Amino acid sequence: MTAKANPPVLPRLMVEEAVRAALAEDLGRAGDITTYATISDDARATAVLASREAGVVAGLAFAETAFALIDPAVKFTALVRDGDRVAPGQVIARAEGSARAILSAERVGLNFLMYLSGIATYTAKFADLIAHTHAKVCDTRKTVPGMRAFAKYAVRCGGGANHRFGLDDAILIKDNHIAVAGGVVRAIEAARAYAGHLVKIEVEVDSIAQMEEALSVGADVILLDNMSPELLEKAVKINAGRAKLEASGNISFDTIRAVAETGVDYISTSKITMAAPTLDVGLDIGIE
Repeated sequence: MTAKANPPVLPRLMVEEAVRAALAEDLGRAGDITTYATISDDARATAVLASREAGVVAGLAFAETAFALIDPAVKFTALVRDGDRVAPGQVIARAEGSARAILSAERVGLNFLMYLSGIATYTAKFADLIAHTHAKVCDTRKTVPGMRAFAKYAVRCGGGANHRFGLDDAILIKDNHIAVAGGVVRAIEAARAYAGHLVKIEVEVDSIAQMEEALSVGADVILLDNMSPELLEKAVKINAGRAKLEASGNISFDTIRAVAETGVDYISTSKITMAAPTLDVGLDIGIE
């Protein structure tokens, strides 16, 4: 029996740090002068957050934290969980409390929620197309600076897998490394001599000959770059399960199914973090 994967988690401290910085940017030197000028200090409100389109939710903790940092007394109630699929018009959360606090936190909370839900939704579209295979769609290091951990969290919410988080958690030998190091074998051998025993070594190849070189010295993962489905099928047969195989290059909704059906283990694309449109989430407020 295969163990069920635990839902993705983000440390609360990371969320609070990011939201605090975003609120400081938005509030500036004088705070929300529009709200201060037009809304009395004792006004209370109830806000409804609803998705205006179908999608996958990610980032509820960011929205909750935005309201809490402005006023800890604001009650935030999530009606779905990160990773849940929602329909157009579906209410996903409510916030109740100080009208000033809700209005001042609204934009920051929605910005995080819309951005991360967009990534989760886009990832899910790719994942759905290959659900009948064992392949996993995964992200890359092409992320908005400062948002990588959060974007990769959203990828997991959408049913995708994470590639390395940075330059320090795995070795990925790319074509330029190979060129300077003097070949696939020399690059892998140098990496293995340098790396700790827990560090995986992946190498990017663009031909079957290079893949066979990588296999000869025990690469853990081989990235098959810009190969046709026919060539990927050949690579899978030659590999015979020795290394994990990752396909990359020109991955789209139109191509990912054929790539997955070749038998590769992973399919990486920057599109899920760099091309995902935001999920349209609105906040409607009522004054009590």
